[in-house]
Amino acid sequence: MSAKPSIRTVMLIDDELVDQMIYKRVMDRSGEVETVITFQAADEALKFLTGAEREPVDVIFLDINMPRMTGFEFLEAANSELGDSFAKAVVMMLTTSASPHDIKRANDFDMVKMFATKPLTVDHIKSVSEILENSASF
Repeated sequence: MSAKPSIRTVMLIDDELVDQMIYKRVMDRSGEVETVITFQAADEALKFLTGAEREPVDVIFLDINMPRMTGFEFLEAANSELGDSFAKAVVMMLTTSASPHDIKRANDFDMVKMFATKPLTVDHIKSVSEILENSASF
């Protein structure tokens, strides 16, 4: 456990409240995360990201299969609306899907730095922290 969290702000986008609660506990246990902002709907997260008064986000943990807007639709819309600044984001796809098609599709987005199957683990967070050390915040 590090003395100071290496990930200042995580945005967690997952439509399952139980998963969100579990992942917040895992993030707390990791000692790597300072603040977690949660959204059950990707379109609401997109509105937050496009807002002028938002806090910087270091990492986005993103589910793929959600109602209203899927994780992939979120990535396409955010990339379109936010452009190059969003391309610098560190996104981890966190999903129940281990489909090679989903993995390939995730890898088509520059901002997707990691693809992991649920559940989120402390090791996942430590890996993302290492990636973040080598990337700029969004």
